Amino acid sequence: MSSPLLEIRNLAKHYPSVKAVDGIDITLNKGICFGLLGPNGAGKTTTVEILEGITEATSGEIFYKGEPLIDQFRKEAGIMFQSTALQDFISVRETLQMFADFYHRNTDLDKLIQRCNLGEYLNQDNRKLSGGQRQRLLLAIALVNDPDIIFLDEPTTGLDPQARRNFWKLIDDIKAEGKTVILTTHYMDEAYNLCDEIAIMDHGKIIAQGTPKTLLETHFNDVILQLPEDELVGMDLSGFNTYKRKSQIEITTADVNQVVAALIENNISLTNLQIRSRTLDDLFLDLTGNELRA
Repeated sequence: MSSPLLEIRNLAKHYPSVKAVDGIDITLNKGICFGLLGPNGAGKTTTVEILEGITEATSGEIFYKGEPLIDQFRKEAGIMFQSTALQDFISVRETLQMFADFYHRNTDLDKLIQRCNLGEYLNQDNRKLSGGQRQRLLLAIALVNDPDIIFLDEPTTGLDPQARRNFWKLIDDIKAEGKTVILTTHYMDEAYNLCDEIAIMDHGKIIAQGTPKTLLETHFNDVILQLPEDELVGMDLSGFNTYKRKSQIEITTADVNQVVAALIENNISLTNLQIRSRTLDDLFLDLTGNELRA
């Protein structure tokens, strides 16, 4: 069996007042999309910055293709930062060529331009790009050296739903080529749709890891029924596990028939009843809590 593409052993980063990363282990195989999730301050950004070579670890080991992390990794890695300043007064084409000149190994720029849908904007100044155009350019920059492993730090933040879906298609295409993607995101639907495996961090530790489907099946055996609050007036809900979300009442139960029977018995209309399975949003909140993080 071939060695993992990337292996992290007991990685830690300690500051005087906090353990930002507190002894985590991750093994990544080639050709998967791995999602690193967590609330603000959980340690995911610090973890990624250590892998990218931006931050030095306090302790732990990182292996790339079975060898300790060395300069080869930086040549074969692509990085799309959450926030990147592009050079003003130069065009998209000039930007891509400038970054391509930084590497000995390059992908075919014409194919890259086509893949990231940049053909119409090649002569446009970076300052005049829309949000979606800018994100596609940043992705192209991350791919310009034909990397084997790609870091995407919240790549769709601020994009409209259509632009986000188009970006997801690009990531799926990249993964289909056998490249490995490490994704950080606050969009749980994005993680569910893109990631083969996810790890949820909190307080510097990994508190859950696995495929999205497996994690949901492991942590939940119930569903959620939703009804408008004003339609439940007069019904005693004390015997049910309920949560008020805006003008909706959510009833969590492992026995849908029991709840529906109770609603009918109390003459509650089922016209607006919605039943949904558990999602990664539910898992995220269940594991990390609902309190606001700075």
